[in-house]
Amino acid sequence: PLPTQHKIAGILSAYDDLIENNTRRIAILEEIAERIYKEWFEDFKYPGHENDKMVDSEMGMIPEGWRVEKLGESIELAYGKGLTKPERRGGFIPVYGASGIVGYHDKAFVQGPGIIVGRKGNVGSIFWSQVDFFPIDTVFYVVTDISLHYVYYNLQSQNFFNTDAAVPGLNRNQAYLNDMLIPDQKVIAQFQEQNETIFRQIKIFSDITLTLSQTRDLLLPKLISGKVDV
Repeated sequence: PLPTQHKIAGILSAYDDLIENNTRRIAILEEIAERIYKEWFEDFKYPGHENDKMVDSEMGMIPEGWRVEKLGESIELAYGKGLTKPERRGGFIPVYGASGIVGYHDKAFVQGPGIIVGRKGNVGSIFWSQVDFFPIDTVFYVVTDISLHYVYYNLQSQNFFNTDAAVPGLNRNQAYLNDMLIPDQKVIAQFQEQNETIFRQIKIFSDITLTLSQTRDLLLPKLISGKVDV
């Protein structure tokens, strides 16, 4: 009956509104974190910058005590592992491909948090996983002693080139030749502390959104079939 349809639509719309609100909150938090990175490490307006001297480098003027290294000196782009769609057994472990999360599995390959870099298809795409994850063979995952929070944003500013016109691919050895700015450890530690707070909030909203989506999808067929009364 039409009145019941309207009630069902109202219930589902309430879930959609909550999901949309959380999505907006996540977007705002991500924008804040990105702005902090650019202000500190591109505009060099980090806490205490007024007292630091600027010196010349391969990347132009940078604060004294900071250095420029080749990307390959600072991080390793490790290969993901093959896991076909039929092999994914479901669960809570996100499976990452070059386009992001492509499914879920019951066993992790890499302990989170971690960074995923697109290797085949979506070349140079960068993803962050707050939890343990499974990167498949179309991506790299990052291994480094530097703060992952800093590396995550630095990689987004890198220029990664497609090395194959037929099948887009990222050549790891070529990527290793890119310049990478290594700031003072004190500044990186301050950035990580601030960023961890933001990322914790993002994870909270993401978890709530996932629960809301799953609940909505479970309710829809039951409401329509009458198994659950409005």
